[in-house]
Amino acid sequence: MSSTPTTSRVPSVRPLPLAGLLRPRKPVDIWFKPATSAAVSAAVPNLTLLALGRLDLVMYTMAGSLCALYGHNLPYAARARALAWVVGGMFAGVAVALVAASATSSAVILVAVGALLAAAQKVLCDATGIGSPGNLIFTFISSAMLFTPQTLGEVPGHLALMLGAGAITWLVGMAPALVRPHGPERRATARALHAAASYTERPEHTAGRGAAAAAVHAAWQSLLATGERSEARRALERLVVRAELAIAAPRDTDAALLRGWAEGLRGAGAVPRPARVPGLDDELLGVEAETESGRPSLWRRIGPGSALVPIGLRTFLGCALAGYASLALGIGRPYWALVTAASIYQANVTLTWNRGVQRVVGNVGGVLVFAAIAPLAHTSKAALVVTCLVLIFGAEALMSRNYWLGCLSVTPMALLVTEFTRLQGTGQLITERIVDTLVGALLGIVAALVVTNRRAGDHIERALSAAEEARATAERTLALDTPGSAALETARRTLAATLVALRAAADTAAGEWWQRALPEERVLAVEQSGHRTLAAVVRRAAAEEGVGRRG
Repeated sequence: MSSTPTTSRVPSVRPLPLAGLLRPRKPVDIWFKPATSAAVSAAVPNLTLLALGRLDLVMYTMAGSLCALYGHNLPYAARARALAWVVGGMFAGVAVALVAASATSSAVILVAVGALLAAAQKVLCDATGIGSPGNLIFTFISSAMLFTPQTLGEVPGHLALMLGAGAITWLVGMAPALVRPHGPERRATARALHAAASYTERPEHTAGRGAAAAAVHAAWQSLLATGERSEARRALERLVVRAELAIAAPRDTDAALLRGWAEGLRGAGAVPRPARVPGLDDELLGVEAETESGRPSLWRRIGPGSALVPIGLRTFLGCALAGYASLALGIGRPYWALVTAASIYQANVTLTWNRGVQRVVGNVGGVLVFAAIAPLAHTSKAALVVTCLVLIFGAEALMSRNYWLGCLSVTPMALLVTEFTRLQGTGQLITERIVDTLVGALLGIVAALVVTNRRAGDHIERALSAAEEARATAERTLALDTPGSAALETARRTLAATLVALRAAADTAAGEWWQRALPEERVLAVEQSGHRTLAAVVRRAAAEEGVGRRG
């Protein structure tokens, strides 16, 4: 165990920031994919219901259509499984909500059920790592269903509509595989090459090294998710190896070459093929060795000792408080306040505060957008449907630039969905939505401050121990006269994964409001020594075959 001091000068109560929260970012490279998928997935059932004159059923098909927002960074084999699980999870949440809605009209009970569902959805989404948009869509749909009056006899038909739309979503999500079967892996590899190139241009920046290591790790995870060993995947593996070699020896690497390979991965053309490195390119046995170890069981990730328990408690408390406060104020849709509270919970208090501010600004701006477009949307049922489809696309187009910008489309879309059954007073909808947003955000942040996450510090200690153990194992492997490519690859993959996990744990703990002093100096020391060892392993693996680092 390292003897590096574990003290820190960071105060136990950390200030909550305001600067830069609303600054737009560069959009992600695939923003148009979830935007297009969601719009197309919603268009098919919505236009069908429009033709049948049954727009009152749109809410049930939207539950399946919005599943199209998930899984766009996953390889298609993994996406097929993930989308099936997302649709299944949506079905479970909607089923619970509809049965509860048919069993009771008590808003007090329904808010409690909504808070429980929101907490369960938050914990499960975080534990499974399903990715953006996380629990938000599940909670938005299930909470709205709780306050949709119906009888028990109507539930099976409504669930069938949801599943039918979910099936369409699955087909839409998998359709690009027919044209570009390795698109997600190619994008992940390109990101790793770009990140490595950026680091080699400024090797003195520790943050750049961590970002490059994380991008390389994500690329390996994308490649590992397929389970196949096709020639296309082997070619991508070789490029990820070049990114790792660049991180190991940044001053000996041509950044332009890395960027050239990354650009060559755009489109559906042939994968760039640098010169082969036999020890790293031919077998990559350690990759398969890593897949055999697997992830911790789901119970370990969500059980009593999990770091997600405080997040789940925050979500339950905040959603319950927001829902009941909305009821006390006489608002007819307490699920809006409940969903607002659920939407702001992130990995720590600082990020939760950031999201809360963005949510309030975005929702207030969103109701102004609604006021402007409502007269047009109300001209006909067809105009209402088309407007909603445009807003679905716009939400995903703007969301990656900043959450509040995405809310400019999400908020009016959610308001218009309520009008598929009957048109309502625009002024009343705006007033109620603003009040519920303020109530939900305020009480959501209060719950985050009240429910402390002291386990974040414990998680850092576990991550430090894992990183130190992985480094020690790698050092022992390096000490062998002939460690072999498989042993070196296993040591490399394990150490890289633990260093990425350590950085994530440190960032999460640093954002908690009430927290004991963090071992920042020890974290920095372990990261520095770990990356030095990782670089040595990569260089040794290449030297085993007597091949240079350049492609």
